[in-house]
Amino acid sequence: MELITAPSTHSSTTQSPSFLISCPTLLRCRRGRFFPTEKAELNGLQKSEIKFLGQIQGPEILTFDPLGRGPYTGIADGRFVFWNGEKFVDFADTSSNRSAICDPKPSLLGYLKNEHICGRPLGIRFDKKTGDLYIADAYFAMMKVGPEGGVATSIATEAEGVPFRFTNDLDIDQDGSIYFTDSSTKYQRR
Repeated sequence: MELITAPSTHSSTTQSPSFLISCPTLLRCRRGRFFPTEKAELNGLQKSEIKFLGQIQGPEILTFDPLGRGPYTGIADGRFVFWNGEKFVDFADTSSNRSAICDPKPSLLGYLKNEHICGRPLGIRFDKKTGDLYIADAYFAMMKVGPEGGVATSIATEAEGVPFRFTNDLDIDQDGSIYFTDSSTKYQRR
């Protein structure tokens, strides 16, 4: 893929057989990805700081509830926690079979052996109207927990007879319809 400078001095364009990407002048395009060519003073991400380091293992996604509280996140041991302003506290679990094997481990790799028992939430979104938290779990598929938390319940594990194998993320539109991804119909996460 080549970097092609457009006639305009305000952008550059990268073209491939299947798509066209327009890049702002401070970005260089390569293989469909954007890279800053210099540090931009207005780039807020360059002033980022690391939050919650070492407090939770394997957070995959963040979301805020309809009242703006949080963030909430699903973590490597199958739990959902939220930030109450001082610390992360438990909110929900994906598995009713939770036992000591799901307890927090000192390293992220310590969870892999029991993910299929404890759950691995990869996508979460709150329904803004009901306050319910919808969950895409890699092993337990689509789940839901009420606004007060607790143990999540299964809402879908297959479609048209095809089981979900690696449910990955979701979103909810303004009408309440849920859209989600299943990364494989053949393979699970482990």
